[in-house]
Amino acid sequence: MTLIQAILLGIIQGLTEFLPISSTAHLRIIPALAGWEDPGAAFTAIIQIGTLGAVLIYFRRDIFSIVKSVITGLWKGQPLHDGDAKMGWMIAAGTLPIVAFGLLFKHEIETTLRSLYWISGALIILALVLSLAEWKIKQRLEKGLPLKSMEDIGWKEALLIGLAQAIALIPGSSRSGTTITGGLLLNLSRETAARFSFLLSLPAVFAAGVFELYKTWELITADPGNIMNLAAATITSGIVGYLSIAFLLNYLKNHTTSIFIAYRLAAGAGLLLLLAGGTIVP
Repeated sequence: MTLIQAILLGIIQGLTEFLPISSTAHLRIIPALAGWEDPGAAFTAIIQIGTLGAVLIYFRRDIFSIVKSVITGLWKGQPLHDGDAKMGWMIAAGTLPIVAFGLLFKHEIETTLRSLYWISGALIILALVLSLAEWKIKQRLEKGLPLKSMEDIGWKEALLIGLAQAIALIPGSSRSGTTITGGLLLNLSRETAARFSFLLSLPAVFAAGVFELYKTWELITADPGNIMNLAAATITSGIVGYLSIAFLLNYLKNHTTSIFIAYRLAAGAGLLLLLAGGTIVP
């Protein structure tokens, strides 16, 4: 991998990590189209630390309040003493499914499931499920029924959205896509679904990034070029990721996810055509 390739992959990661179109799919598809080698699941997990940093900076006030309340609650022996403490424990509980399934299917995630056939299928199927979620929200609004805000999220929502997050272990599903879809199906507003999605990502992305960094440390440090490439991709993904968060939260205040649904369908169908024509190999 050259430095330019690393920076381009960092831009792709930052741009697509928070939009519901799957960063893993794009980090797999674009190198295939360009004739580059697959950067691999480990590379993807490590440069997600950059987008993790973007979430930490963008939601720094929320995160500080949550962490402070959790620590205070533990100190007082009242772990659920207020809304922020409860949110912290719900995020922890919502993270358990992706950790369990990630460990259980680790080999398949890093090998078989990175097939472009799997990715194209995931792009299309999750687009259809997101369409269903949007239809459900539209029906609710037409009936004059309210949508849930962050204050309305309970244990049921946290656990079910956590299960939806685990589906994102299939490349092409999109972690933000599955969690936002889960939120919409549970009657969260679009902005609330996105906000909770980003906060829920923190433990899982941190754990995956640190684990892969530890596992591949000897390989990374064997060549100074590897360190430079990873650093460049990670920093770039963080900067672009911050801008993506700001864009999506603002966009979803007044728009549906229709543009992302259309993009996923077009990308999935286009990928199948390229595979069928032998332009790229799965």
